[in-house]
Amino acid sequence: HDIYYEKCLIEILASRTNEQIHSLVEAYKDAYGRDVEQDVIGDTSGHFKKMLIVLLQGTREEDGVVHADLVEEDAQALYAAGEEQWGTDEAIFIMLLGNRSVTHLQLVFDEYQKITEKSIEDSIKSELSGDFERLMLAVVQCIRSRAMFFARRLYKSMKGLGTADNTLIRIMISRSEIDMLDIRECFRLRYDKSLHNMIEDDTSGEYKRTLLKLCGGDDDVAGEFFPEAAQIAYKMWEISAMSKVQLRGTVHPYAEFDPGSDAQDLRKAMKGFGTDEDTIIDIIARRSNDQRQVIRQAFKSLLGRDLMADLKSELSKNLCRLILGLMMTPPEFDAKMMRKAMEGAGTDEHALIEILVTRSNQDIQAMCEAYQEAYKKSLEDAIHSDTSGHFCRILVSLAQVEKGIISQDCVSSLFQALGDACNADSDEMMDKFMSILCTRSFPHLRRVFQEFVRCTNKDIELIIKKEMSGDVKNVMLAIVRSVKNQPSYFADRLYKAMKGLGTDDRALIRIMVSRSEIDLFNIRKEFKETHDASLHDFIQVEALVGDTSGDYRKTLLMLCGGED
Repeated sequence: HDIYYEKCLIEILASRTNEQIHSLVEAYKDAYGRDVEQDVIGDTSGHFKKMLIVLLQGTREEDGVVHADLVEEDAQALYAAGEEQWGTDEAIFIMLLGNRSVTHLQLVFDEYQKITEKSIEDSIKSELSGDFERLMLAVVQCIRSRAMFFARRLYKSMKGLGTADNTLIRIMISRSEIDMLDIRECFRLRYDKSLHNMIEDDTSGEYKRTLLKLCGGDDDVAGEFFPEAAQIAYKMWEISAMSKVQLRGTVHPYAEFDPGSDAQDLRKAMKGFGTDEDTIIDIIARRSNDQRQVIRQAFKSLLGRDLMADLKSELSKNLCRLILGLMMTPPEFDAKMMRKAMEGAGTDEHALIEILVTRSNQDIQAMCEAYQEAYKKSLEDAIHSDTSGHFCRILVSLAQVEKGIISQDCVSSLFQALGDACNADSDEMMDKFMSILCTRSFPHLRRVFQEFVRCTNKDIELIIKKEMSGDVKNVMLAIVRSVKNQPSYFADRLYKAMKGLGTDDRALIRIMVSRSEIDLFNIRKEFKETHDASLHDFIQVEALVGDTSGDYRKTLLMLCGGED
């Protein structure tokens, strides 16, 4: 109840204009004979309370008011209050974000990004916490675009565990005469479905009919943007291009590392009758991969035994797969996952796409060598014999290492190629898409996709959804989404691995193992942001099935590293 109440408070006070807030205060007094400010004071605390009170005054400067001489100063003040020092000066955040006009703050956020190479959202996530963090993020999102803020809230209301009908009803009613078309537009830009489609799938009966009436209509997924959505799409790419996101893993080297004693303890845990899984999990999940390789070596030189073989004979099912995955080097593990995706009757195309799209040149080179070493066959040959057509050509192209960085003047010719491609027949279009999407560096592609929006008024993702299908569409979308925000792409893959019929354990293991030392912390944050539930909670619920002892889940949760 409390969490729902807070989210409702945040949503309303962060998104309303001065005039709407003044009317709300009066209406509250009329309806309940009470002062809304007093009720908020009695019910909240700390910085969260202070910011809510500031917003309740309805004294934000009107849109269009910009103090040009203060833009840089305000950006510096936000930087000095947060990123630049130990601890955070919340009062500065409250004063500036609670009072300056929307137009002014949009310029301040751009300036802030130049100074810090981080978006203001990323800084808020790392500097603030709890209700206050959620409130400030909502304020920033409303300043960037109210329509996008509501699109996100609507998505979350239907996407979490069950439908949050109160939120859905509140937004559909309160925005139907204000900006519902813009919200629909932002929804289409950000998510796989139109808002109409999502309500259609998620609700039923007369309730559904009424909501669809308020929604107003369905949207052509690949149609041109309204001006506001085009600007948002452009801005999204710009932020993606300018941000230097600090990637953080959840597994770090163990400080008091003693490989000899770890090797002895592991042997003891597997010797004799029964297996001491707790000790195995405790050692392996709390060491970095480099440390695990040293343990592997120590196990051999001190005990004359092969640790991998011992683990394999002592553990079973998913726990065994997970622990062995952690014990391999990253290239060995990637090679093994590629092999698993291609062996047997079916091919796991999603696994092939995920690995080849998200690994760096260096990773891919090391994986190809590990594949050759382990299976006496080149990865390229394996892809050729297991896939076909355009999909095969794209995967082979991704598995060849050179991803060049190109100068700015190329952006226009690449862009030209993409523009032409959209009008060409499908073979020619595929060749052009491949020559760009499969060979260019991520930073370069961000600029290309940004230009694409500016020149065509369309988003590259929407073009792909409309013009392509099947595996080819999936691999192209994976590239675009990784380029846009890779931790968010992985968060989505984890969600899909746990949300379908039964859990896709192989995908869950693959991502948790391979990202644990790279960016699993960022993935967790994106997961929470998009699905309104923490990755930790999801694993808690979803990894239950078939995991009788709970050891598999326990290990996954240790890798996950926190509850958010």
